[in-house]
Amino acid sequence: MTIEDIIKSSSPLPLPKKTVLNIYYTQNVITEKFNEVLKPFDISAEQFNVLRILRGQKGSPANMFLIQERMLAKTSNTTRLVDKLLLKELVTRKVCPANRRKIEVQITEKGLNLLAELDPKVDHHESLFVQNLNTEELETLNNLLEKFRTI
Repeated sequence: MTIEDIIKSSSPLPLPKKTVLNIYYTQNVITEKFNEVLKPFDISAEQFNVLRILRGQKGSPANMFLIQERMLAKTSNTTRLVDKLLLKELVTRKVCPANRRKIEVQITEKGLNLLAELDPKVDHHESLFVQNLNTEELETLNNLLEKFRTI
């Protein structure tokens, strides 16, 4: 289905507008489906992102700046996200002994177990969106998206 069909446009869209609308719409579809995967686990996409960042630390704590720097959505309120993960006992938060202004966040065993349960579901979610593309098309799409973001 074309973007014109989706938005019920009776006239053709200029190519730049069509391209941007296609990307917005596609991002929304991916996000909606991803939220469906996460909903039974009572976790948001942003909280999931924080947990994955912390798992990538391989046992070392991360400070709020590092988490914020690696977030996919840079506008996320990292402190609020960590607070919610603390309430769910998925992370711990401590004041850095060497620098009392620095907060160190670490994923808990419960957080690691949650990610282990989610990993196959997330992999399946991602594979659904790429199943109609071959390796060359996926590489081309990635190259084009990276080029598109460079403004």
